[in-house]
Amino acid sequence: MDSSKSKIATPAGVSAFSASGFLGAGIKTEMLSGLTVALALVPEAVAFAIIAGVNPLVGLYAAFMVGLLASVFGGRPGMISGATGAMAMVMVHLVAEHGVDYLFAAVVLTGLIQILVGVLRLGKFIRIVPHPVMLGFVNGLAIVIFLAQLAQFKVPGHDTPRVIGHGLGQFMAMTSHQGMGSVAGEKVWMTGTPLFVLCGFVLLTMAIMHFLPKLTKAFPSALAGILVVSVIVIGFNIDTKTVGDIAEIKGGFPPFEPLTVPFNIETLKIILPYAVILAAVGLIESLLTLTLIDELTDTRGRGNRECVGQGIANSVCGLFGGMGGCAMIGQSIININSGGRGRLSGISAALFLLGFILFGSGLIEQIPMAALVGVMFMVVIATFEWSSFRILKKIPLKDAFVLILVSGVTVFTDLAIAVIVGVIVSVLIFAWEHARHVHVVMRDDPDGSRVYELNGPLFFGCINEFKNFFDPANDPDDVVIEFRNSRVVDHSAIEAIDNLAEKYRQAGKTLHLRHLSEDCRLLLHKAGDMVEVNVLEDPHYHVADDELG
Repeated sequence: MDSSKSKIATPAGVSAFSASGFLGAGIKTEMLSGLTVALALVPEAVAFAIIAGVNPLVGLYAAFMVGLLASVFGGRPGMISGATGAMAMVMVHLVAEHGVDYLFAAVVLTGLIQILVGVLRLGKFIRIVPHPVMLGFVNGLAIVIFLAQLAQFKVPGHDTPRVIGHGLGQFMAMTSHQGMGSVAGEKVWMTGTPLFVLCGFVLLTMAIMHFLPKLTKAFPSALAGILVVSVIVIGFNIDTKTVGDIAEIKGGFPPFEPLTVPFNIETLKIILPYAVILAAVGLIESLLTLTLIDELTDTRGRGNRECVGQGIANSVCGLFGGMGGCAMIGQSIININSGGRGRLSGISAALFLLGFILFGSGLIEQIPMAALVGVMFMVVIATFEWSSFRILKKIPLKDAFVLILVSGVTVFTDLAIAVIVGVIVSVLIFAWEHARHVHVVMRDDPDGSRVYELNGPLFFGCINEFKNFFDPANDPDDVVIEFRNSRVVDHSAIEAIDNLAEKYRQAGKTLHLRHLSEDCRLLLHKAGDMVEVNVLEDPHYHVADDELG
């Protein structure tokens, strides 16, 4: 990422952020930031609940519980968690086929899997995600957030939008007759005065968020924009879409609901595939968001602890009638930009959200959607890596391809699939390039043996080239492969060596391996009888003669 844009300085007078800090930037800043985030969480939670095919309160309960528990137990203070679209797109099929009770069971199992990932310390593998994949993830997510807001520019009508397959799932689901704020009729684009009013308030909110920090940073600009637009709309009784037009958010405290599904192997067969996918989606999105927030704040979170925190949050959430969730990049950036750095901001956001559900639903339902759309548009601008356009011509073509590919897959499918695709493509490109780097230098020793000096790693990508280097029929009786500048990497390499040794054996000749590194010798030793070759005595590595013979 462009470090000149990404680093956010610590406010004056605030001590350096601690990865385990509770207060972060101070009580006032943390609480105000939490309030801002809570206001932005309401329409998102409602929207994702509708996408998943459950009651809006199920999404709000998830936003409260996941947000609270992930903030308390997670490994990234300042990061906001809640119900997300990526997980909702997985849940919708389970709810449609088996009902909401199986969803709650799957969410509990999802949490247990995530806890296991954290306990086994597998969160570190997020480091294998290449930087172009990370850039593509961020850019794709910014586009998804932008498209999701377009639902607010539609009103009930008679035309049904065309759903483009499974792609653009979140966007089309939210803008179709199943989407956020939908009623009995279909949705059509706004026109005339309602459109101008909505756009005007969106621009006003964005202007406040852009210019207020230049005057003072004592008050979160996002919260200021929401308050100003709300006062204008309510004070002048202006007719525009509000949160109350989406859904009624009034409810009670999340009730404890023991799982009602049968505890048998059939239930496990139903929920396990969904739980595994949900756990993977949730952890990928959470750990990548953690990495992004690390860069934004120039601090470092704890990935394995975040896995455990997300797992605890989802397991509890499923027992209290919530749809589960994970880290939310949009709300996390709102929190960071509003000054939230510690756990208190996430905890207060969750508690404010619970307060809205219990006591403040009437006030929250009056907030204009234009203000929240304006906030999210500013999040899009802050999230998108605009430097990507500048560096596309400067970085290797393969990296530019991966960046664009991940961005597109993120938009047309979901974040987890996009990251997996990006990593796989990057690995294949890496393997292809390194397969071309392997080469052999051949020489004949005075004792009559022929030495093949292998350069470069020996792995699946270069096996064919490796085989073509040798000539068992015409080589002398004693052949040595020199591994001083090479490594045996995988099973394909072991199999290739074994096949080569068999060809020399059939020709009545002997094949030796020399200067194998310790890890290569261990790999061949574990292969047992698969590799029947002589390993020459090496005074530097102390390799026993004919160890694998």
